[in-house]
Amino acid sequence: MDRLLTVLSLDRISFHELSMRSRVLLSQLPFFVTTVVLVAGIWVVHEPLRQDLRVQLALALTVALTALCVLVPWDRLPYGAFLVVPVLDFVPLTLLREGTLNTVTGVGVMAAFPVIWFTGSGVLPRASAPLGFLLTLAMVWVPLVVPPRPLSAELLTAPLLIPFMLLGIGLTVQVLSTSMERQNAELEAKDVELRRLLAVTARRERLLHTVLDTVDVGVLAIDEHGHDILMNRRQRLIHELSLPEGMRDGAEADLRLYADGAGTPLPVDGRPALRAIRGESFSDVLVWAGEPPLQRVLSVSARVLRDEAGETEGSVLSFNDVTELVTALQAKDDFLAGVSHELRTPLTSIRGYTELLAMDGGLPGHVRSGLEVIERNADQLLVLVEDLLRTAGPGLELQQAPADLVEVVQQSVAAAGLRAAEAGVVLHVDAPSRLVLRCDPVRLGQVLDNLLSNAIKYSPDGGPVTVRVLPAGSTVQVQVADRGMGMRPEDAENVFGRFFRSRNARMSAIPGLGLGLAVVHEIVQRHGGSVRCESAPGEGTVVTVTLPAAAPAAAPAGTQDDARPAARPAARAEQHGSAAVLQPDRVVVGQHQDRAPGDGPALGQQEVPAAPQREQP
Repeated sequence: MDRLLTVLSLDRISFHELSMRSRVLLSQLPFFVTTVVLVAGIWVVHEPLRQDLRVQLALALTVALTALCVLVPWDRLPYGAFLVVPVLDFVPLTLLREGTLNTVTGVGVMAAFPVIWFTGSGVLPRASAPLGFLLTLAMVWVPLVVPPRPLSAELLTAPLLIPFMLLGIGLTVQVLSTSMERQNAELEAKDVELRRLLAVTARRERLLHTVLDTVDVGVLAIDEHGHDILMNRRQRLIHELSLPEGMRDGAEADLRLYADGAGTPLPVDGRPALRAIRGESFSDVLVWAGEPPLQRVLSVSARVLRDEAGETEGSVLSFNDVTELVTALQAKDDFLAGVSHELRTPLTSIRGYTELLAMDGGLPGHVRSGLEVIERNADQLLVLVEDLLRTAGPGLELQQAPADLVEVVQQSVAAAGLRAAEAGVVLHVDAPSRLVLRCDPVRLGQVLDNLLSNAIKYSPDGGPVTVRVLPAGSTVQVQVADRGMGMRPEDAENVFGRFFRSRNARMSAIPGLGLGLAVVHEIVQRHGGSVRCESAPGEGTVVTVTLPAAAPAAAPAGTQDDARPAARPAARAEQHGSAAVLQPDRVVVGQHQDRAPGDGPALGQQEVPAAPQREQP
């Protein structure tokens, strides 16, 4: 019924959105139009009925009731008062049926219009269908008793089909109307909830934009096709900075992005947004945006956005301005390099003249002891200076050759033996008899010296320190494990950064600068390997170095000496400014007391008996 009435309103507006007067008129309109058309047809076709008073009166009453729908202010009356109209419609309908009973059939079916009206109105949800039945029954029975006439069962039952048929129509409309009302109620409740959620969403969106415009980090959200979804205030400034001069807006390909401060163009497939579109996630990628002197250095990170099914639906990128930090780091590196060069010259002179004085065989014992103290401390300072130079300057160069990794390990363990004994640490080696690979034995010796020094230094209560050499298919692993003080797992992830020290190291009285493991990390990376640290407070630390096994498993007998890390002490002494010196009865080793769990190098020196495998330079 609502749909029919909506159609009658030319579908411009929903029926329930009309005024009460318009709704009453539209509800009466089907009955009025049908009556007018029927009377007009009778007037044209059935000439004898033109003078029938009942037909004329039916038409007049129908017009009057329709006019009543227009004239009465229904919105001022109690709701439901309009039902008087469909009830009164049965009066002209009864007259019209009786006037055309012998000429036109089926006029009584027009009672469906008022029955549908008050059953579909919802005013009388339970009584509307029975009421329609009674009114229809009155329509067919009243003419039988007015005027009085003889009645029979046949006369009374003959017209009952129409009341029962309209009773079924009324019940059907009543059920449909009740169901529709429930649906409307549910839709209205959902509409209210939807409006509430839209208001909450709009508020959260305003909050999100406000928060993003407050932070000093550029944030960009893109969909899976690379179209911008969200860009905060900071990112808009970065975008404008990256545009060529005179261009107000541009695509990713138009932005002036560089791979370094020297102006090397960033490759198209290496641009952050294009990498994000490909579904890559990355962190802290440095990009130089714009042109000097306004050029800025950005640290870019990206994370993939996925839907409930795990499908990619975009990415979120952050652009952090780290220009001042990069400038400060460069200034620090320049300072360290300058200071290290300035320190190395006088230390080399001190070390050289100390060696010359020590060559005098007639020196008293206390003077020779003093010279040895000077030597040890000069060696410590020279090693520290070399480490500073390595961290501040360009990457180190490797001198690779086939070497026995097991022998390199044994030399480092022998050199650390005396200090381990003084600390109550027992050194163990678990390795095959021989393992040859192509490497720089001097640099790997430096790696092992650092790791052993750390393991000993951070085992204040003694305990075992184990060095394992483990062949693993195409790689070789070297593990240095201790049961010392350990550190937190989050510190273990950062121990290979320069100048980093764990909280345990800072709280202890053990000195260090945080350079040793940075040097270890660089040397291992130069070999094409990797290094990781696993630790827990009070449970010790395991550092694992993984190297590619890109060398034959054994060397021919005639080339055995070539495969050994020959003259390693001399090579290391040359790199450290004579930090290691071979004498007939002992080897003085410049030890790297670098940070173990999360610490930096403290420099020490120990005198140990010369290892039998070390060769005389």
